[in-house]
Amino acid sequence: MSVTWNDAAPPDLPPLTPAERLRGGVRVAAMLALTAVCLTLFLILRFVRRRLFRGFKAQFWVARVWARAMLRLIGVRRRVIGAPIRGGGVWLANHASWSDILALRSARLVNFVSKAEVRAWPGIGWIAEVADTVFIERRRSRAHDHRGVLADRLRGGQLLCIFPEGTSSDGLRVLPFKSSLLAALYEPGMPADARVQPVTLNWIAAPGLPREFYGWWGSMPFEGHIWEIACRSRGGVVEIVFHAPCSVHDVGDRKAMTRWAEETVRAAKSS
Repeated sequence: MSVTWNDAAPPDLPPLTPAERLRGGVRVAAMLALTAVCLTLFLILRFVRRRLFRGFKAQFWVARVWARAMLRLIGVRRRVIGAPIRGGGVWLANHASWSDILALRSARLVNFVSKAEVRAWPGIGWIAEVADTVFIERRRSRAHDHRGVLADRLRGGQLLCIFPEGTSSDGLRVLPFKSSLLAALYEPGMPADARVQPVTLNWIAAPGLPREFYGWWGSMPFEGHIWEIACRSRGGVVEIVFHAPCSVHDVGDRKAMTRWAEETVRAAKSS
């Protein structure tokens, strides 16, 4: 069953000018070159970690540098409010676009929980798998397996990012949060200090561009959206608001945790 949000029309944009097309071409070339270099270095350093030094984490520093450089290349600067939690736990963030990955990975080491369809995307799926993304299928019959995988990651001290809306939107609103994946937080053997941190992402377009410019939803083509941003984006801002975390054991169940996180994220959402 599809859960793609499609309750708003895509922004009506004028034809690209020759200057915008040139800017887009230069940016896309730079993004591909940067990704190739950083991915190669990431793989080398990951090999070193797996074969020689288990505590070695330099590859994640490469991923952070890549994310920050990519934001610059698409004409967006960061504005960080608050601080990300240290150690393992869960981020619960609203979801506007593929670019949320850049914003959140620019802050610290985090592994994302993604729909299984992403694994089949050419190039993108392989990179996501290399980066230890957790892929989730939308079938209820797999719910128990998913809980087990997520719980194992959390017991291992990982920080996971979940987009509990279940889909991306125009970035101007927060859709209802779903609680199903948070069941992993209440599996037996979960660390006593496991924490959940709500994160609000506000994408702010420069004057002259639609407010929903950075949002990606419905049937909007992935490559087309990247191209539009590469060509048109300038002077944009992504505001990353890290809210005060909450211990799993301070909230009785996943539904109460979900309500608290949704209310917290929604309260800081600018529109």
